[in-house]
Amino acid sequence: MGLLEEIGGGFLGAAATVGGMGLLGYQILRRLVTFRIDRAETLRNLYRMGVKSIPIVIVTALFTGAIMVIQAAPLVVRLGAQGLLGWGAGFGILREIAPLLTALMINGRVGANNTAELGTMVVTEQIDALRVLAIDPIAFLIAPRFVAIVTTLFLSTIFADTLALLGAAYGGFGLLGVEPKTFYNGLTSGLLGLSDVTSGLVKSIVFGVVMALSSCQYGLGVKGGAPGVGRAVNATVVASAAGIFILDYFVSFTLD
Repeated sequence: MGLLEEIGGGFLGAAATVGGMGLLGYQILRRLVTFRIDRAETLRNLYRMGVKSIPIVIVTALFTGAIMVIQAAPLVVRLGAQGLLGWGAGFGILREIAPLLTALMINGRVGANNTAELGTMVVTEQIDALRVLAIDPIAFLIAPRFVAIVTTLFLSTIFADTLALLGAAYGGFGLLGVEPKTFYNGLTSGLLGLSDVTSGLVKSIVFGVVMALSSCQYGLGVKGGAPGVGRAVNATVVASAAGIFILDYFVSFTLD
C-alpha cells in the first residue's frame, strides 16, 4: 500500500508540474502577444544568459566535433571512406549532437541559475512586493527570462553547429590526414539537405521552451526557505534534462 501511495503521489506531482508549466506558458504567451514585456529586463537577461554562455559553448562544440572524428576514425580508415567524413560528421552534428549537448550545457548553467534566482525572490518575498507595487511579475520577470532562454539556446545551437564542424574538420586533418577541403566537399556534396539543418534548429527551440518553463515553474513554486531553493534547482536540472530527451525522441520521430 505504501509503494502504491508513493507511485500515486509521484504521478500526481508530475501531473501538477506539467499542468503548472502549461498554465505558465499560457500566461507568458498572453504577455508576448500583447507586447506586455519589460524590454530592459529582456536585454539584461539576453546578455547574462546568452553572451556569458559563449565560452562554455565554444569549448563544448569544438571538442564535440573532434570527439566525433576520434570515434569515426577506425571505421573511416578501415573502409577508406575519408571523402565521406564531412557528410558523416555534419549529419550527426547538425541533426542531433550540437542541439542536444548545447541544451544540456545551457540547462546546467542558465536553467539552474534561473530557478535559484526566482526561488530566492519567492523566499525573500520580492515577488509579493512587485504585486503590492502593481507590477505584473509575469511581464516584468518571467516573460523576459522565457524569451532570453529560448533565444539563447537557438543562437547558441547555430554557433555550436559551426564550431563543432570546425573542430571535426581540423580533428580529421590531425588524426586522419583528411584535408579540410576534402571535409568541406563531403559536407556540401548534396548528401546533406536543408532539413538536416532545420531539424536541429527546431529541436533547439523546443528544448528552450521546456527549459524556460521548467526553470520558471520550479523557481516560482519554491517552499521551505533556502533548502527549498536547493531542492528546486535540483528538480529543474533533472526535469529539464528528462524533458529534453523525451521531446528529442518525439521531434526526431515527427520530422523524420
